[in-house]
Amino acid sequence: MKYTEKKPAVLVLEDGTIFQGKAAGAIGTTSGEICFNTGMTGYQEIFTDPSYYGQILVATHVHIGNYGIHATEIESENIKIAGLVCRSFNVQYSRKNAQSSIEEYFKEFNKGSDRWY
Repeated sequence: MKYTEKKPAVLVLEDGTIFQGKAAGAIGTTSGEICFNTGMTGYQEIFTDPSYYGQILVATHVHIGNYGIHATEIESENIKIAGLVCRSFNVQYSRKNAQSSIEEYFKEFNKGSDRWY
């Protein structure tokens, strides 16, 4: 896989606290309530779970994306989170029967939308 330089990303909290990082997936601006999930697996189900609608998800597990996206592992018809914050966003995935990376998945669902996924 070709090396891709990541664009800078900024998370600004209501109290003015600023966190800097790198952007991945569909890049843009979003807003929402910050929530977290401690799951080690099942990130695709979390992204599409209606209970997370409009929230910016902080994933506490270190690796997100390492096993890719599979079409049978969705909770609803599209991505519900408004954004994702994680320590290690893996573009390459290791599962043989995955159809895409989560970066490709976010970009595909963001087409024609004013929301960031």
